[in-house]
Order: sequence, then structure tokens, then C-alpha cells
Amino acid sequence: MTRLEALLPEQARAWLADARIAVSDDASAVDGLFALAARRCGRDPLDAGEGGWTVDDAVRALLLLALPLRGERLAVVATRLYRVGGAAERRAVLRSLSLLEQASDLGDRALPLTEDALRTNDPRLIAAALGDYGARHLDAPAFRQAVLKCVFVGIPLAGVAGLDERADPELARMMADFATERRAAARPVPPDVLAFLTTHPAPTEATT
Repeated sequence: MTRLEALLPEQARAWLADARIAVSDDASAVDGLFALAARRCGRDPLDAGEGGWTVDDAVRALLLLALPLRGERLAVVATRLYRVGGAAERRAVLRSLSLLEQASDLGDRALPLTEDALRTNDPRLIAAALGDYGARHLDAPAFRQAVLKCVFVGIPLAGVAGLDERADPELARMMADFATERRAAARPVPPDVLAFLTTHPAPTEATT
């Protein structure tokens, strides 16, 4: 994330530096600055190594990281920004959760945001919810349903954090059932589903 500042134009870089100071001095300043991030710094994608992050995602993450808050107080602010924000702001909050967990005592306090995003039909929010934070905190049934939802809405499984580590026989069975239904309907099975079933065969397939 630190190389972001080197990519920003001078005016945007100065704005971000001032904004981080303002947020660190007064946590309430983040509300207005969070909404201004895209206008001030842009929405361009970062390089492929950033996992699909955009400039405004990264700027908003830096603002959240500058907050002088921990634990429950941090979760309250993140929740407020998520609830009042549009899709871009919500995505930025979701993508920031893992970073916030590393930097503060966030724990599972922001899990309701991940669960809310997974109830939407917005692929951007669903994908963001299935980053490292979601992989660590979603329980097994919720994780399985989230992975299957990715398949239904066309989100590449390669973007699901912790998929190989959290895959279990029940998820394999669900994926195999999905593949069977697609074949019965004479519809193609997505390549990443086939790849998943190759490395994580359903129990019945494993014994045939």
C-alpha cells in the first residue's frame, strides 16, 4: 500500500498526507474525507499484484489505518462508513478489514459487514467480502454458501481467499451437485469449478 503515494500526482499526494493527519488527530474527520477519496485521488486500478484494488480503495484503507481507534470503537466507525457509503466505499471498507485486524484489536467485530455484503448480488462486494478477513472469520456453512454464490454470479474462485485451506467434503459435494445440474441442463461447467473438483473431489467421486 505504501507505494500508492509514489503513484499519486503531487496534489493528490498532498491531500492524502493532510487527510491522514486530520484523521489521526480527529477520528470524526474520516467521514467527509472517506467520501472525497475518489474525487481527490482518482479511481484508477493499481497494478495486477494488488488483487484488483483501485486507487480510491487504497486511499480509503490508509485513512482507516490512520484512525486513532482500536477494537470496538474502530468497528463502530468502519460499520458507519460501510452503512452510509455507496458501493465503492463499502468495497473499500471490506477490503480494509484484514489490514485493520492486523493493525488493531478488530477481531470478528466487523464480521456483520462481511455477512451483509454476501447477502447482496453485487459481485464487487461479494468478492471483497471473501478476502482474508472473511476467510478467517466466516463459519463453515457461511463460507460454503459464499463460495457457491461466487459460482452462481460468475466471480472467479481464484479470488476467494483461503479456498484450498477451507475446502471440505461438504463444499466438494455442493460443487459436484452444481456441476451435475449444469450438465443435466446441457450447460457448460465453469472451468474453475472443474479445477476445484479435480483437487477437491466430492466423497462419492473419490471412491469411484
